[in-house]
Amino acid sequence: MQHMKCLKDQCIPTKIPFNRFLNKAVRRLQQCSFYSYHQPFDEMSHRDISSLNSILASYIRERDPNATWDFFVRVHKARVDLNSYTFTPVLRACSILQKPIRGKQVHALMIKSASDVETITKTALIDMYSKYGELDESVRIFYEMVYKDVVAWNAMLSNYLRHGMPVKALAVFGEMKKEQVDISEFTLCSVLKACTSVKAYKQGEQIHGMVVVIGRDLVVLGTALVDFYSSLGYIDKAIKIYQTLNWTKDDIMHNSLIFGCVINKRYDFAMLLMSKIRPNVIALTSALVACSQGSDLWIGKQIHGVAIRRDFLFQTQFCNTLLDMYAKCGNISSARLVFDAIHQKDVVSWTSMIDAYGSHGCGIEAVELFKNMGDEESGVLPNYVTFINVLSACGHSGLVEEGRECFVLFQNKYGVEPAPEHYACFIDILGRASHIEEVWSLFHDMLALGTKPTADVWAALLNACKLNHDVERGESAANNLLELDPDKPGNYIAVSNFYAAIGRWDSVDRLRNLMKDRGLAKEEGSSWVNDLPTSTLVKN
Repeated sequence: MQHMKCLKDQCIPTKIPFNRFLNKAVRRLQQCSFYSYHQPFDEMSHRDISSLNSILASYIRERDPNATWDFFVRVHKARVDLNSYTFTPVLRACSILQKPIRGKQVHALMIKSASDVETITKTALIDMYSKYGELDESVRIFYEMVYKDVVAWNAMLSNYLRHGMPVKALAVFGEMKKEQVDISEFTLCSVLKACTSVKAYKQGEQIHGMVVVIGRDLVVLGTALVDFYSSLGYIDKAIKIYQTLNWTKDDIMHNSLIFGCVINKRYDFAMLLMSKIRPNVIALTSALVACSQGSDLWIGKQIHGVAIRRDFLFQTQFCNTLLDMYAKCGNISSARLVFDAIHQKDVVSWTSMIDAYGSHGCGIEAVELFKNMGDEESGVLPNYVTFINVLSACGHSGLVEEGRECFVLFQNKYGVEPAPEHYACFIDILGRASHIEEVWSLFHDMLALGTKPTADVWAALLNACKLNHDVERGESAANNLLELDPDKPGNYIAVSNFYAAIGRWDSVDRLRNLMKDRGLAKEEGSSWVNDLPTSTLVKN
């Protein structure tokens, strides 16, 4: 309070309103080591509520949800005149903290104080429930609103996009146009994301026209348009937008266009762009991801060269992506060289290298690396994905004893209870080695521990039965697989292969007809062989 008395004394001669001066002073005090949210408002019952609200807002702007919540609790104990500007920051804090009970308590308090009727608080509630995963509740609140401003509509757009419902997001945009709501840049950006998800090219072009009509420097919208056109394969249009529209180009737009050029195999422009803008590590990482997806080893090597010259190889995340690119392009020796050169290996580094060995049939090397990872010298503990990868490596190489040893290590050394995916991998290992009775013993042990079998587990059991001609139990596994996941074509193919292996061709025909009736088709195969470019090297 001593600091506050000094501030109050200083404000009197200048005739500045105390509340306004206090707000500025508090923001200054936040930068000081002695500042605490307990100090400025020990006498909260005597302070203006707007001053308290400004403190709450400042905490959430600084991304400090815990301080926001603690301060709100103290305000609530001392005051009864809470308003919408009190609740809005704390609702955002509850969203960040992911504590639904707190959020619902605040909502109940808002109803009690009649502060839940205003647009600003309703919008904050929509966002909070959406982030809690309670889509129905957020939709209900939205349609209860008497007045919906553009921020509320944008919240609903984000709501549906967050829950993977781009079609419903586009329907909301249609309602906005009917209601003649003023469209913001954020609205158009969200709609473009929805168009990208459902590959709605015509609608995306219409949004492009609206962007041109707005006609301001819209960097975010420019990036969204580049993403839209490149994701749908219209990379020339994405490049034209980049070149002709008068928008300030930032790193995010550069990164987006480089990624789009690589996935659309416009290496010439990608290399030209990287030579002009001096790409950052994010741009190169994005390009490497695209190389991994398309097995473009040549361009991946060019990016590696740029990274060496830019001294990016000290960044672990980039090296992990580089390692993965070499592995997916079939160059396992280069992947290992990258792994060995990583200065600070994290769990992703180890797991990626184990996965690389496994996918190339190097099971012994994968198991050896896994054991080295567990040494105290590495200082890195395996995680859920690491366990799956090492078991998968054992399965691909037929390493039964090694797989059994790793499966036991999970529980005894690391104290990790196997998940259904781990059981599926180990069942596959045992099934391929003709240990069919051990397969079913393991399955019953899993059930006894309370682990519910997933579609992956039933598929592994079915494959084991097919390899070992275990007809009766195989039919049971087939029925459970189709019952659990009836809309996946691959499951029907697996069951069909089982019946073919035991000579039940009538069942094979029945399954084919069932797939046809349900409109299910086997996924088409694709080739990872790409034409390598013969020119256009990166110049730096």
